[in-house]
Amino acid sequence: MTTDTTSDATPRITPDTTPDVTSDTLRLRRLGWAGVEILLGGTRLLIDPLENVGPLEPALGKPKRPLPPVEAPEGVEAPEGTHVLLTHLHPDHYDRELLTRLAGSGTVGCHTPVAPALARDGVEAVPQERGRARRIGPLTVTPVASLDWRGSESDQVAWVVEGAGTRIIHCGDTMWHGDWWKIARDHGPFDLAFLPVNGVIAKFEGYEADVPVTLTPEQAVEAAAVLGATAVCAIHYELFDNPPTYVEQPDIAGRFVRAAAQRGLIAHLPGDGEAVPLVTRRAGRATR
Repeated sequence: MTTDTTSDATPRITPDTTPDVTSDTLRLRRLGWAGVEILLGGTRLLIDPLENVGPLEPALGKPKRPLPPVEAPEGVEAPEGTHVLLTHLHPDHYDRELLTRLAGSGTVGCHTPVAPALARDGVEAVPQERGRARRIGPLTVTPVASLDWRGSESDQVAWVVEGAGTRIIHCGDTMWHGDWWKIARDHGPFDLAFLPVNGVIAKFEGYEADVPVTLTPEQAVEAAAVLGATAVCAIHYELFDNPPTYVEQPDIAGRFVRAAAQRGLIAHLPGDGEAVPLVTRRAGRATR
């Protein structure tokens, strides 16, 4: 569903061996939960792909619907190799079984502090410090600040992805923080921001408070506005709800659309596996 509602300032580039195959069109698809697919030329990049939900059930409960496979839909040609970026290692963003399968065909990018944990799982990752850019074919990817309930111990990052004159950001399952303005100054504006919207109240061992640990629909829209995004796409919502351990906000879609309308942003609510229209600042046109 789409509603038209009218760290370091200078990145350093780390070379990548992927062939630099360019194209005029960057294509986006929302996968399940927080997963996103990005296609440009001969390069395919997934952020936080998820297929295996069994390990999540004790805390998040059973999913409300099956998740789509991360493979390209039938009839859609996709590059042979697949690269992956991880925002953090919570099991709803780091699907160990899936990542082990995908790692053989492309690189796995992560925030530097989590690389040792991935290595212990047998995944050889490309570590990146916040603000340090890396090329993956025609795409440039840069980790930037993010925050979750672990506070100063959080190793989560958001990912800025640029290619073909388009710039997007994927914010994992962040909560509200004060680095939005720095990200906007150093990396914005953005054509599209993928932001979590379920505003979940979570009660885990070692953490229990009636305060959302991910962005609410209204906070997601405010974050997109601060980032200078033209459009905002909802992720991380309406799949898990497991009171009293994991409790989603009510009326997420309605609140998200109303908040975006008030801010003059384009709101996207695509279903699992659906394309995300992209209106680029450069060309002012929608691509699917």
